[in-house]
Amino acid sequence: MNDPELAVVEFVLTATVYTEDKSLDTDDVPPAYRTVFYSDGRIERPLTPTVDTAREATGIDRPWDVISGLMFTDKDDFDGSLTFTDRGMAEEWFIDRVDADRLQENPVLTKHFEDELEEVDYELAAEQNRPSRADRAVIDNLLTEYFDEDEEEEMLDLVDVRAPEEIEMTLDDIVLTPEQEGEIHKIVKAIEHRDYLASIGLREIGKLLFVGPPGTGKTSVARALARKLGLPFVEVKLSMITSQYLGETAKNVEKTFEVAKRLSPCILFIDEFDFVAKTRASDEHAAIKRAVNTLLKNIDEVSLINDEVLLIGATNHPDQLDAAAWRRFDEIVNFPKPDRQMRSDILQVVTHEMDILDFDPEAVAEITEGLTGSDLRLVLREAVLDALTEERTTLTQQDLVDAVESFEERDTLKNMDMIEGDHDALVAGGGDIDGGHDHSHDH
Repeated sequence: MNDPELAVVEFVLTATVYTEDKSLDTDDVPPAYRTVFYSDGRIERPLTPTVDTAREATGIDRPWDVISGLMFTDKDDFDGSLTFTDRGMAEEWFIDRVDADRLQENPVLTKHFEDELEEVDYELAAEQNRPSRADRAVIDNLLTEYFDEDEEEEMLDLVDVRAPEEIEMTLDDIVLTPEQEGEIHKIVKAIEHRDYLASIGLREIGKLLFVGPPGTGKTSVARALARKLGLPFVEVKLSMITSQYLGETAKNVEKTFEVAKRLSPCILFIDEFDFVAKTRASDEHAAIKRAVNTLLKNIDEVSLINDEVLLIGATNHPDQLDAAAWRRFDEIVNFPKPDRQMRSDILQVVTHEMDILDFDPEAVAEITEGLTGSDLRLVLREAVLDALTEERTTLTQQDLVDAVESFEERDTLKNMDMIEGDHDALVAGGGDIDGGHDHSHDH
C-alpha cells in the first residue's frame, strides 16, 4: 500500500470494529486480514491486532514504527498488541485520509462509516469481497473435517486443491480467442445468476470441455477463471486417479467429487479426459472400467446450479472421445495453436517486464509458425538465459531469433527421438507437458 500509516491504522481499526459489531461475519473481513486471524479454519472474536499480524496483513516490515508517532496509538510491550488510546481521533484521522474506492474494498469499515460517507455502499462491498470459504485455512479445515488423516493424505496425492489467492496468473495475463472470451463471459454470468437459472428450471449448464493440443492454455485458463471468480480450484488428472490404488479407483473418483461438493462453490478441473475413451474401448482392468463408469455417472449428477460445482474437462485428443463422453458437456471450447496475430499478442504480454532492444513481436511471430503459447515461453526463457551467460539483462531482437532457431533444432531432435526411441514411454509422459508447461500465454 502506498501510505504505510494508513495501511496499519486501517488494519487495527478493522479488527477493532469487527470485534465490537456482532452483525458482521467472517465474509466481511478483507481476505488479507482474515488470513492472519484464522485458528482451526475459523475466526473468533475478539480480534487482537499485533505487530506480527499487522506485518503479515499489510506487508509493512515495522508496523509499530510507522504509527508510533501518531497521538492515538499504543503498543503493549508484553504481547505486541496494537490499540488506539483515542478511538474517535483514530477514526477522524482515518476518514480524512482514506478515499472512497479504497474504503469500498473493506466491508467492515464500509458498514461502520456508511452513514457518514454517502459514496460508499456496504451491500456492494460485501458482495464483491471474496467469501471466506475460498480461503486456504478454511479449505484445509474442511478437508480435515471430511477425511481422516490417512484418507486426506491419499486424496491430496491424487487431487490438487488451490485457493484462489494461490493462483498467480489472471485472465488479463492470457491471450484468448474471441470464442474463448465469449464462453468465459457466459459462464461468469451463469455463476452470478445461478439462482435465476434454477428458478426457470435451466439446470443443465456449467460443464465445459476444453479441447486442443498441449501448451495452448487449457489449464491456465481454468486456473485463472478460478482466481477471477474467487473459487477454490480442484484439479485431477485421470491417469493419476486410475494408476494408484487400483482396487480403489472407483472410490477415489467418488471422493474427488465429494471434495468438490465439500468445497463448493468451486471449479473441478478434470485433465486428460481422453483417458475415458481409451479405457472404454480397451481391455483395461475391470477396476479401471468401473472407475470410468463411476466418473461418467458423477459427471451426470454434479450440477453448477444444484451443487455449485463448475466442471471443466480438458483433452489433448478430442478425436479419441466417443459420443458418451461428448454429451456430458454443454459447452465445447476450442484451444487451437495461436495464429500469427495471437503469437504477437502473446509475446507482448509475456515480455512486458523485459528490456528488449528493437523488439518487433510481429517479426518473431512470423518465424514461430506452429508454436504454442507454452513454446513461446520456452523460447523467451532460452533467450534470457543466453543473454545472462554474456552478463546481459537487456535482450536484443537477434537474441529472440537465435532462441527460436535453437528451440526448433531441439524440437526436431525430440521428434526424431520419439520415432527411434521408446515411443510408449514418451507418450506416457505426455500428460506432464500440458500440466507442467500449460501456461500458454500467461506471464
